[in-house]
Amino acid sequence: MQIQISLNDHIKEKEVIAIYQANQWSSAKKPKQLLAALQNSHSLVTARISGTLVGIANAISDGHLVVYYPHMLVDPRYQGQGVGRKMMAAMQSKYAGFHQQMLTADIDAVDFYKAMGFKRAGKTEPMWIYAGNDH
Repeated sequence: MQIQISLNDHIKEKEVIAIYQANQWSSAKKPKQLLAALQNSHSLVTARISGTLVGIANAISDGHLVVYYPHMLVDPRYQGQGVGRKMMAAMQSKYAGFHQQMLTADIDAVDFYKAMGFKRAGKTEPMWIYAGNDH
């Protein structure tokens, strides 16, 4: 299985919505806003196998000091096969040396992100105003 990782790949609404639905993310219910958000990210990473989108991740950044990784999804059929690890490696290679690399991890993903070098941010507490109910 050959995983092709691309930075700032062209994405189609149908394939993006399918991967968000497969992961039960509520943003799939706002396809126009989701596509615009992904396309206007500082970076967008895709993972494809034989041309089929199996993973997507994005970064929001000031381009110098801080980067935030809001979304990283892998089609459930391909989870545990190195897709997420390759996407995060592509992101971290682009943002290596940044003062802060941040994300909010769902409980099931905490061990994955720890293995990628992330740790709890000191004495901080994650906070948000969120319109969904899926996290």
